[in-house]
Amino acid sequence: MATQPHPPPSPNPLRKPLIRVLLLSILSSLSFFLGFYNNSSSSSHYSTATPTPLLQDPHCLHHKNLTTNQSPSKSLHFEPLHTLPLPPDPPESHQFFPFCPKNFTNYCPCQDQYRQSQVNPAMFFHRERHCPDRTETLRCLVPGPVGYRRPFQWPKSRDYAWFKNVPFPRLTVVKKSQNWVRLDGDLLVFPGGGTSFPMGVKGYVSELDRVVPLKSGNVRTVLDIGCGVSATALCFLQLYCCGLNGFCLELVASFGASLMDYNIMTMSIAPRDIHEAQVQFALERGLPAMLGILSTHRLPYPSRSFDMAHCSRCLVPWTGYDGLFLLEIDRILRPGGYWVLSGPPINWRGNYKGWKRAPQDLEYEQKSLEDLSRRLCWKKIKERGPIAVWQKPTNHIHCALKTKTWKAPKFCAEADPDAGWYTKMDACITPLPKVADLRDISGGALEKWPKRLHTAPPRIRSGAIAGTTVSTFIDDSKLWKRRVLHYGSVLRSLFAGHYRNIMDMNAGIGGFAAALVNYPAWVMNVVPSDAKNNTLGVIYERGLIGTYMNWCEPFSTYPRTYDLIHADGLFGMYKDKCDVLDILFEMYRILRPHGAIVVRDHVDTIAKIKSLTDRMRWNGKVSHSEHGPFHPEKILFIDNSE
Repeated sequence: MATQPHPPPSPNPLRKPLIRVLLLSILSSLSFFLGFYNNSSSSSHYSTATPTPLLQDPHCLHHKNLTTNQSPSKSLHFEPLHTLPLPPDPPESHQFFPFCPKNFTNYCPCQDQYRQSQVNPAMFFHRERHCPDRTETLRCLVPGPVGYRRPFQWPKSRDYAWFKNVPFPRLTVVKKSQNWVRLDGDLLVFPGGGTSFPMGVKGYVSELDRVVPLKSGNVRTVLDIGCGVSATALCFLQLYCCGLNGFCLELVASFGASLMDYNIMTMSIAPRDIHEAQVQFALERGLPAMLGILSTHRLPYPSRSFDMAHCSRCLVPWTGYDGLFLLEIDRILRPGGYWVLSGPPINWRGNYKGWKRAPQDLEYEQKSLEDLSRRLCWKKIKERGPIAVWQKPTNHIHCALKTKTWKAPKFCAEADPDAGWYTKMDACITPLPKVADLRDISGGALEKWPKRLHTAPPRIRSGAIAGTTVSTFIDDSKLWKRRVLHYGSVLRSLFAGHYRNIMDMNAGIGGFAAALVNYPAWVMNVVPSDAKNNTLGVIYERGLIGTYMNWCEPFSTYPRTYDLIHADGLFGMYKDKCDVLDILFEMYRILRPHGAIVVRDHVDTIAKIKSLTDRMRWNGKVSHSEHGPFHPEKILFIDNSE
């Protein structure tokens, strides 16, 4: 019997392209919704939203990442979850770094006394920076002194310090008969007196306020020059310099402390001295200071930085070397800025016996000083008691005409007046920016403090900083306010006032420091000398302070002088220039034992830095930045406060 033929197979619907596309779309949608559900329930902190926080009171902050909603207690890690068997890492990569010998407790690499003794002392060049080369770099952790204690919080630190933190008994012996510092048990007490001022430094500053408008808001940034270019030992050999017992030390910290009552920020500089204490005492008290000296190189500041420069018995030969040092003061003074000098030869008629100087010598010194200041086109405002004040012109229209008839220093032909990192000084007048009218202020007028902090500075308005406009300046200020609020949610001590001395290692235009201005802290804004844009002049125009620096070298300060160090993009900037480990060793040297560090950088750099800081016994955790979890920038928080 014949078999019935099978019916033809029904067509497979999956072969139709439209059906296949529809099924794939359904499966993809289901996969997306399932993934979204799981992510929202178990990893809600991965939101990429960046709302602007409205809370300004740090005590009202809910302690979460304000930019990513990530709980700050959770640290990111970058170890692979699935690995192949590989050769083990060398054992030393898991070991803690060793501590240096105890005699390195107060080690200053670029001001090492042995290295200075090997350098030509002509023009006091041996007192400048002389850093170890790469083969001599210290690869160990600088230890603290025995009995070290956390410094007092500001403002108590202005008047008190723990002796064991800066254990230099010679200082207290020398100052025993004075009212500047005394040892009271374990405490160093700073009453604010001194040999020259029976009424104390506050009385001295009040006298200065009668001549210079300190309360006007026009004077915000001040350079205070400590006992200067000759070895500080000369202060003790030549009594006219430092009084009976070495007055050089008295004002390095106390003068700047008194000016803070006027909302004035003072940068104090002094060389390393036989007490090993001038700059260290200032920083221990919570006052801005750094090791520095007038010698052969320019000071590490841009032109037109300071509203006032001050020298009290600093033993600088102002009229020597063709007036080289006073010409450097002229470079860094703003148009219309003030130069204040007290001590020899000022008021020599009433003091030459106490200084044990011949009156005719002092008279000649003062006449030479008056003549040099006149040839710089400065105007003497007043000489009152022990203080003399000169004012720099607001432009060089008249000065350019006068120098053609006077025997005056020539104008510099140097193309960059702001260059200040290992730049040789020249005995010439740094020309001010040209103006059209005699009443104009060279470089542009500044607002009074505090308005100048948040007003776009003249260097930005004029387009002198490539890529930075008034609009980007405003955006930068807003960004750093949000970032600082986030930092405070992670580092609880930031808003509690535990971080007084703060350093920004790559400061940009000073947005980080500006966001901290209402807190009891000051910021050393560092602009790398090899940065793409030289923004340090902008920072000073905002009423902030800072310095140039190459981070392949150690900083000009003592160990344990900063409470918080901030590094934004710094390690990525230097990764091909020098070993980042050397930068970390330097950060360890200058950070206080209970201090904190914030590093913002690429995730690969952060992972490397985290592996190294773990070996330094630092407590670190990694967080997303405000860009969210999918952006390569991350933040490393190191908090040693507990």
